[in-house]
Amino acid sequence: MKEYPPVNLAVNSETAMVTPRVAVILPCYNEAGAIVQTVEDFRQALPAADIYVFDNNSSDGSRDLAARAGAIVRCVGQQGKGHVVRRMFADVDADIYIMADGDATYEAAAAPAMIAAMLEDNLDMVVGCRREEADAAYRRGHRFGNWALTSLLKQLFGRSFTDILSGYRVFSRRFVKSFPVLSAGFEIETEISVHALELAMPVAEVMTAYGARPEGSVSKLSTYRDGFRILRTIITLYRIERPVLFFGIIATFLAALGLGLAAPLIVTYLHTGLVPRFPTAILVTGLMILATLSTMCGLILDTVVRGRREVRRLAYLAFRAPSDFARRD
Repeated sequence: MKEYPPVNLAVNSETAMVTPRVAVILPCYNEAGAIVQTVEDFRQALPAADIYVFDNNSSDGSRDLAARAGAIVRCVGQQGKGHVVRRMFADVDADIYIMADGDATYEAAAAPAMIAAMLEDNLDMVVGCRREEADAAYRRGHRFGNWALTSLLKQLFGRSFTDILSGYRVFSRRFVKSFPVLSAGFEIETEISVHALELAMPVAEVMTAYGARPEGSVSKLSTYRDGFRILRTIITLYRIERPVLFFGIIATFLAALGLGLAAPLIVTYLHTGLVPRFPTAILVTGLMILATLSTMCGLILDTVVRGRREVRRLAYLAFRAPSDFARRD
């Protein structure tokens, strides 16, 4: 990965140099043991940035702790990280957005280098690839899910990310304001990655440290529940992004089953001129009709996907490039 020197975001009052408006956006749900440290770490790394904590119905006082630490606190009533990200992207106005979790596991000191990468190469997203600093940093099954989604996206789009499930990302304004958040839960990271790959946005990755949660902070992830979510996400990605492939597989299965059942009937007909098993013949006819309908659905939905992608691209192009932060939309 390319190395980037950290960027200085302090405002120079003597030269009146224009600097990008940076917002740190932190989703938070019952992170009383870590939210203060997270806010302080990002305040030290980015003194000029606005730090927002979007509290998602915490019951342990996280909201008050974040406010006392100097963060701008907002409340989100709908439960789920996807709902929180939707509100963060809609409510916060900035030139550069830094999203991380409120559990103090991500390396705040890497943020200036990630911003430098964005401005230098005019990128729309920089992903903080996690490098484990402790054996307990990754949960059981997390590596497999990460590998599965990474492999899938590479197959679908021809490229992918090293750490597809990383919650540590830097976004440009045009990414945030053109991204229609549809997810409700922790699958939001996958949706973010798909949005970038779908529109062929310029992106990069920066290696960052990833540590274990502080004492008293408990993970909200569930190995099996989130594993099923990952599996559902994989199936949904195939259906939405590659409908010809998805429905083509169904059509091929139905057609193969139909031909397998029809083979004995065809042989009998060639020898006797008769079709002795009408129920089987009717079943074969139905299977072939379903196979044809599945093929047509794939072709029609492929046209819909292309049209949707064009609309997203136009919405994306309506906003300025990251390095053009001096111009206000």
